[in-house]
Amino acid sequence: MKKDISGRADIELLINTFYDRVKTNERIGHFFTVDKKIDWAVHLPIMYNFWENILFYTGLYNGNPMAVHKQLHQEYPLSKEDFAEWIRVFKQTCNDLFEGDNSALIQQRAQSIALVMEGKIVSPHF
Repeated sequence: MKKDISGRADIELLINTFYDRVKTNERIGHFFTVDKKIDWAVHLPIMYNFWENILFYTGLYNGNPMAVHKQLHQEYPLSKEDFAEWIRVFKQTCNDLFEGDNSALIQQRAQSIALVMEGKIVSPHF
């Protein structure tokens, strides 16, 4: 039996593993490796704070992910299929590492975030 997500170390494991996977993903990897030159030393701690806040309400994240993704979309158009692949990889990564209430909750919240972003970025008139 796998353990559930219980704190920052688990969030870091999830996010590190997720990004290792998306960087080599045929469909969406280019967003992270070719199109945008991401400074991982800066980006990863922001993502740890974001997801830790999403799950545990730590208050450590204060950015605007919608604005960041809208800007990305202007430079490198995102599609519904890109969002679907992102959530597929996120859920698979989570399921490979964890199980339990927090694991299910972070996946539900990730799905909701992806749907809202997709709706506002890819199909903003709906």
